[in-house]
Amino acid sequence: MIVPVRCFTCGKVIGSSFEEYKRRTGEGENPGKVLDELGLDRYCCRRMILSHVELIEEIMHFD
Repeated sequence: MIVPVRCFTCGKVIGSSFEEYKRRTGEGENPGKVLDELGLDRYCCRRMILSHVELIEEIMHFD
C-alpha cells in the first residue's frame, strides 16, 4: 500500500525518506548505509521502511 507517514512504534516521520531509499538502493547502494544516512537509526523505523511492500499499482486495477 502507501508507505506510512510515521513509524507505528516511535512516531518519527519516515514517509519522506522512502522515495530516496528506494532510488538509492535501486542504484546498488548498501541498504544499511542508506538508512543510516537518512537518519533512520532506530530498528523500529528501519523495519517500517524495509518491510514495506508497494501494492498500490496492483490494487488500482480493481477500481
